[in-house]
Parts: sequence; C-alpha cells; structure tokens
Amino acid sequence: MEHADLDAMIDRLGHANEVDELMLRRLKKRRLALRDEIARLEHELTPDEPA
Repeated sequence: MEHADLDAMIDRLGHANEVDELMLRRLKKRRLALRDEIARLEHELTPDEPA
C-alpha cells in the first residue's frame, strides 16, 4: 500500500509546475527500497522445491 502511495505522490510531483528534484529523488529511492523488500519477502514465501 505504501508503494502505491509513493507512486501516486511521484506522479503528482512530476506534473507540478515547480518540481522539488530532491524530494522526487528521495521518494523514488524509497519506492525502490520498498519494491526490493517486497521482492525479498515474496522470495522467502516461495518454496525452493515443489511439494
């Protein structure tokens, strides 16, 4: 849910007249970290061998 919220914020900032580049970079970095965390958790939940 936080990842989707960050996507929405990044889209809004990208369309703003005055873009805060530092804020945009920080949001994108946080979004990437969340995506990596989601992938790691999904990998832990997936069994290595079929049952």
